[in-house]
Amino acid sequence: MHSASYRMPAYSVPSRVQGPLIRARDWLDARGKPAWIIAMILGFVFFWPLGLALLAYMIWSKRMFGCSNRRVSARYYAPATGNSAFDAYREETLKRLEDEHREFVDFLEKLREAKDKAEFDQFMQNRGEKNDAQQGA
Repeated sequence: MHSASYRMPAYSVPSRVQGPLIRARDWLDARGKPAWIIAMILGFVFFWPLGLALLAYMIWSKRMFGCSNRRVSARYYAPATGNSAFDAYREETLKRLEDEHREFVDFLEKLREAKDKAEFDQFMQNRGEKNDAQQGA
């Protein structure tokens, strides 16, 4: 197998799916552990693999054991100040910062993928050189 043609599978969730999932997670986090339990039960009732996935996620993320408030909601909601110009400016600035944050996270993910691919390519090259040396000896 030639290492240049090998492509590591990507396990990241597409951004068009990730956004609603993050909003749903934050919404459930804001309502506490009972909301997570109700969502899991409804998942089992309507589509058992969804309930099982929610249970696994709750255990993996430690939401099942009361640690779900370790992450603050990604979206900041503040009451209106009464100054519509300032409120519009604040909303625009927060949206811009969230977009920049999302782009930075995507950049870091691509950087990790590139590093993983480089390490794998190096491994394959070293492996090929080792096999060539063993066959030549």
